Order: sequence, then C-alpha cells, then structure tokens
Amino acid sequence: MRLATLNLLNGMSLADGSVTPARLVEAVWELRADVVGLQEVDRAQPRSHSADLTRSVAEAMEAPYWKFVPALIGTPGFDWRAGTDSDDDGAEPAYGIGLVSRWPVRSWHVTRLAAASVRSPVVLPGSRQVIWLKDEPRVGLAAVVETPIGVVTVATTHLSFVPVWNGVQLRTLTADLARLPGPRVLLGDLNMPPPFPRVLSRWRSLAQAVTYPAWEPRIQLDHVLASGSLPSVLAVENPELAVSDHRALLVQLGS
Repeated sequence: MRLATLNLLNGMSLADGSVTPARLVEAVWELRADVVGLQEVDRAQPRSHSADLTRSVAEAMEAPYWKFVPALIGTPGFDWRAGTDSDDDGAEPAYGIGLVSRWPVRSWHVTRLAAASVRSPVVLPGSRQVIWLKDEPRVGLAAVVETPIGVVTVATTHLSFVPVWNGVQLRTLTADLARLPGPRVLLGDLNMPPPFPRVLSRWRSLAQAVTYPAWEPRIQLDHVLASGSLPSVLAVENPELAVSDHRALLVQLGS
C-alpha cells in the first residue's frame, strides 16, 4: 500500500516555469502510488491551460476515484473569494486540494478551515524573495477508502503559512477526522516542521524526510500522520519530480 502527498505548485516545472501535461504524467507515474493527496491544485485556471489537474492526475494513475475541493475561487495572489461547498463542481477558475484513489471510495468528507486575520509570508518559487499576502482559506478533504487491509480514512490538506494558526487548523481537522472510520491517515503540506505536526495533532508521524525546497531540501513541510492501527512502514521516499518546488513524500505500508 503506497500513500503519497504532493504539493503540485499548479503543475509547474521550475526548469522553465511552464505547465506541461507530459511532465505531470511523468511525476505521477514515478510515484506509483495507490492514494495521492494533492495541494496547490488548479481547476480551469489559464496558467495551467484551464485543466482540471486532479482529473489529470487520476487519468495518469488510471484511478477511478478522485475529488477536487476548491479553497478559493479566482487566482491566488490576485482576485479571489473563499470557496464554498456549492463551488465543488463549478466552472469558475478555482484553486485548492485533491485526493485520488485507485481503491473504491465509500464517502467523501470536507472540512473548511478559516483564514488567519493577518498576512502571511510567502517565498516566491525559484527565488528567495518574500512577499506578504492576505492569508487564504484552507480546506481538508477525506475519503473513506476500501483498501486491501480494510476500511481506512485517508485525508489531505494544505495549511496556512501563519505560525500558530496552522496549528489551530490542524487540531480542527484532526478532530473532524476522528469522527470517521479508522484507522486514519493525513497526507499534506502542513507548512510546519517536525515535531509540531505530531505534537499538535497527537497522531504519529509515518515519515521523516526533508521535502522543501525540491532542488536542495532542508526542511520537512510535507507530512504523513496516522491514527489507529496500520501495517508497518516498509519504506519512505522523497523523490524530486518533474513538477513542483516541493518533493513528494511517499510511504509504503505492508507486513
């Protein structure tokens, strides 16, 4: 059982700043994952050729079960509004998270996480320039999945850059996930280094590996957290892929 989290950076390659479908397919195939949590995902954005990137990943994985949930409608860093549940299947440009599974999904669950009231520092991809942006709303997406080891709740999220506030969001999300069937796994870009995700959530960490920046990783921002009984961790991988400024983080479970 291979579970992965990947911040897509809207499918962009830092090699030339372009979004190329072939590179996205290459990245997905390299993961060979059964379930993938995706962050910084575009749908109907001109910068990513108006593609539905969650659908593109699902097609590349030959995975029949997938869902995209917008955190915001519009373009990050420009004009946008907070996404709502009624926007899930809309046609407007959207940005958020996605979850893709090769295995059957019994049900989907969404947790909306409010933005902080302060601006957040953001490092521009491919540079060291820091800009201060209005904090964006966040969202968590969970799937109750029928896996070879039984029913597992697998979730993904992308938390705020704002320290402390991202911890509040993590506690809110894990409390919601505790109501779903266990065991549970959270895949995501939590925007905080160890040991904070484990300490704040009281879930255990399944993977320790640096993930950011992709070309010379120095810090772990991407995490795989677990609650409940799961098979042993057989391998942890943090490959640099053809897309994104993050490395993927992948956990292989088995006995």
